[in-house]
Amino acid sequence: MIERQSNPEQSTDDIPFERYTSRAFFDREMRQMWRKVWQFTCREEHVREVGDYYVYDIGRFSLVIVRTDEGLRAYHNSCLHRGTKLKPSGSNGWSGSIQCPFHGWQWNLDGTIRHIPCDWEFPQLDRARACLPQARIESWNGFIFVNFDREAAPLLDYLEVLPEHFARWDMSNWYVHTHVQKRLPGNWKLAQEAFMEAYHTPVAHPEMTHVVSDHNMQHDIFSDHVSRDLCAMASPSPTSTLERTEQELLDSMLVGDRSTVGERVIVPDGKSARWTMAEQLRRQMAATYGLDYSERTVPEMIDSLKYNIFPNLFIYPSVGLPLIQQFRPDGDDHDRCLFDQIVLRPKPTDGSDFEVADVIRIEEHQSYTDVEGMDPFLAHVLDQDTDIMRWQREGMYASKKGAETLSVYQESRIRHLHQTLDKYLASAPQ
Repeated sequence: MIERQSNPEQSTDDIPFERYTSRAFFDREMRQMWRKVWQFTCREEHVREVGDYYVYDIGRFSLVIVRTDEGLRAYHNSCLHRGTKLKPSGSNGWSGSIQCPFHGWQWNLDGTIRHIPCDWEFPQLDRARACLPQARIESWNGFIFVNFDREAAPLLDYLEVLPEHFARWDMSNWYVHTHVQKRLPGNWKLAQEAFMEAYHTPVAHPEMTHVVSDHNMQHDIFSDHVSRDLCAMASPSPTSTLERTEQELLDSMLVGDRSTVGERVIVPDGKSARWTMAEQLRRQMAATYGLDYSERTVPEMIDSLKYNIFPNLFIYPSVGLPLIQQFRPDGDDHDRCLFDQIVLRPKPTDGSDFEVADVIRIEEHQSYTDVEGMDPFLAHVLDQDTDIMRWQREGMYASKKGAETLSVYQESRIRHLHQTLDKYLASAPQ
């Protein structure tokens, strides 16, 4: 599927900054978009056993994802007594039932009422109807999605071309190895759009131009909910001013998790840095994880293949860079957001256990380089990306023009994000 390209014609109108800065616009998004879309919450490995739960928040909405005997459930995180949150935001763990921490109302994992203290005090309550309200929940490829709209189309319909494109990428056999969440200054769209184009790379990340593509990246728009970019590794940008040998390119290769790559190797005569890196990664994955990638192409092994699933999820399925990135509002604040960076590793093929990473949370002023186990170069690049967001947010408020002018190709997927968003905002509010 890598060879496919899709670039539908788009409007070239400017995008108003009020879409990022307006509280009223944010409120419309919460009412008319976030309540209607399928959104990633957690991975299957977060809720492996019956009783495992994971709390997912979007704006002021909150759900408790629970593994039950009947499968996955997504309960609205609010007690039917006086509204107290049943599980605290940001939490996950195991629970044999769901109990309110205020007055002790208790539900079975299947959502039916289990116990009400002094139940004779509530003669008006129909116990059969006192079940926890549910949102839609479905999973695909190890990813668990929810939709607050109980009448929404199935997840696979929403994902459109994605299952076909991922036919060679079984990510259900991977697990969350590291998870870093950072608070960022700016609207959720502002933050994620920095990861939807590489037009900024020569200015914001000049050191990267010598080893990866940017202005020559491929951008594709396949459907309302799915777009993609392809960034070739060990393939310098046309803006690079350095002449490097294939060995120097290999030595400078950028990967998100160097532990899967192994030690430095030499580029054989007549071979490229790209071929050598892919071959070394195949050997390393076979030796470390018992996985056979002999039939995978060089791009499938080492390149940055990033699929965007509307509204806020990025999946990188490449063997050398298996990442998940997600951007969402920080609570009810339209001017700040949360950025989740998740690195995946293969599950042991011998059936041995693995440990799903806890979330490491850092604040706006903290550096990714402070996170233990983070690749130093990747951490540096993420710091560059997130530091510039403050300037962009401030500039949007200071702007006399009041709008942004996007490039026709390199920033086309940003425009596509707004066009899809407008389709949801045109619907009747709930």
